[in-house]
Amino acid sequence: MKSFIKRYINAPVEAAPLAVFRILFGVMMFLSIVRFWSYGWIDKLYIQPEYFFSYYGFEWVKPVGEFTYVVFLICAIAAIFVAIGYQYKAAIIIFFLSFTYIELMDKTTYLNHYYFISLLSFVMIFLPASTYFSMDAARNPQKAHQYVPAWTINCIKLLLGIVYFYAGLAKLNSDWLVKAMPLKIWLPSKFDIPLLGDLVSKEWAQYLFSWSGALYDLAIPFLLLSKKTRPYAFVLVLVFHVLTRVLFPIGMFPYIMIISTLIFFDAGLHHNILGFFARIFGIAKTRFDNAKRLVSNYNAVTKLKYNVLIVFFALQLLVPFRYLLYPGELFWTEEGYRFSWRVMLMEKSGYAQFKIVDGETGKWFYVDNTDFLTPFQEKQMAFQPDFILEYAHILKEHFEKDGHKAVQVYVDCQVTLNGRLSTTFIDPKIDLAQERESFEHKNWITPFKDEIKGI
Repeated sequence: MKSFIKRYINAPVEAAPLAVFRILFGVMMFLSIVRFWSYGWIDKLYIQPEYFFSYYGFEWVKPVGEFTYVVFLICAIAAIFVAIGYQYKAAIIIFFLSFTYIELMDKTTYLNHYYFISLLSFVMIFLPASTYFSMDAARNPQKAHQYVPAWTINCIKLLLGIVYFYAGLAKLNSDWLVKAMPLKIWLPSKFDIPLLGDLVSKEWAQYLFSWSGALYDLAIPFLLLSKKTRPYAFVLVLVFHVLTRVLFPIGMFPYIMIISTLIFFDAGLHHNILGFFARIFGIAKTRFDNAKRLVSNYNAVTKLKYNVLIVFFALQLLVPFRYLLYPGELFWTEEGYRFSWRVMLMEKSGYAQFKIVDGETGKWFYVDNTDFLTPFQEKQMAFQPDFILEYAHILKEHFEKDGHKAVQVYVDCQVTLNGRLSTTFIDPKIDLAQERESFEHKNWITPFKDEIKGI
């Protein structure tokens, strides 16, 4: 244990990898926000909709009208400050809070890589990422150090390893490996992609993509950790994420993962990268090479920091397995599906028609969902039970304000999963207006009429 702590926790290592990671992370986050803004998605996703779907416990987090643009602007400015290492501690805290607020504003926009960025920026709050090649270090030489404790870099490697490995574990199921689902559904539609179009329509290629995807996720953290296999592993990272970007429109995520894996390389590569930046911007890199070592005093603050990180990583290891606490098929109920690195594992769609009943008069009518939701919101709502429940309460509140009494809400919901025939998803006899969101199992979800074996 002592040797482990000495080697992976306390050992002094070059701060250059941490500096490169900080710079590239900040730049990528800034570009992501600019991209999001330029495509008009702020208006489309956070200004135009009348209603928003909330995460349980975070119902108070909502878009703030036109001021939502200010939240994005603050996030973008914080990302630049992180990149250049100016007032780093305040900048990364503001970035974490603003980005996470954006992520929590509407559950409809949930993506695994948004969650990943929130986690990563939270970890970066505790890292001395501006101690080398930064404005903070240039302005205050006393805060400049060429060497940092090994844990400051290893915790980023650990988080990346968890993301990859858990994504691989999630692929060890019969739909992915035995049926090549959902790639069998998705890949044939990519027939117009140059060079790959003819290939992806072949069944053997669909199985190849499924199996190689699982093996890649499971193996890549260990291949990156080994000095002998690291260069080849990085080539795999490039091929995998570029191919993923070509086949699927998943935004900046492939590029974020590519630059993140650079953290596994030795300091020599990072010094070369920093030297390149120094030449471009006319910075004297040698001013930061002071051979000083950052040593943290083991006081109450340091102890608290270590304890927070230990709890954080314990949660990252445990939270993806919370689905074991629920009965039924995970892909069907989705209870414990989010925040578990289950990336692109299912093609699920649904149809939901809501029936409103006046409890006093017995009169009823059907709802036109387009009166309340955007097309994207309706699409997401129709196959996710927590969305369906929240929408039922939106309808109840709306129609009670409209003069109806003791409103009851029922839904006829049909859902298809990974190419299976549509089947009833929600018990149509249950008044959803009487149900409440909680961490308990939603017993009004109908049983899955098939079996998906695996983790």
